Amino acid sequence: MTARDPTVLRRNLPLLLLQAREAVMARFRGILNRHGVTEQQWRVIRALLEESPLEPRQICERCQLLSASAAGVLARMEELGLVRRERMASDQRRVQVSITPTSRAIARRIAPLAAAEYASIEQALGPQRLAQVYALLDDLLVRLDSKPQDDASAP
Repeated sequence: MTARDPTVLRRNLPLLLLQAREAVMARFRGILNRHGVTEQQWRVIRALLEESPLEPRQICERCQLLSASAAGVLARMEELGLVRRERMASDQRRVQVSITPTSRAIARRIAPLAAAEYASIEQALGPQRLAQVYALLDDLLVRLDSKPQDDASAP
């Protein structure tokens, strides 16, 4: 293998993971666009479908949003009636974000379309290979999360 060999060039793990994410998201982006929802908004809706209410910091963690981005996303979602933000009774400095019936209705419309895309991905990869992908990614997240991060060792 030479430095110009495409398999060597693709060993940039962060870039490879971004390319894989883009390949997967390209299959879902049209569905979200047709329902007037951005990728970030959909991640928030999905998180709130699982557990609502959440605090903005929890949404950031679950949805992989930077807090500066999350503030804008949540403000826009509130304007669109997709979420409701309320101050917590126990601590007025804190805010809880709740899902709305509008978001639930959008999720009901998107769910069968997303399920069809998941089935298409499974058909392309095969159920065993897809299960391996999930297992490897889960393992990667667990192993990398449990190790101290050292900026000096970054590639």
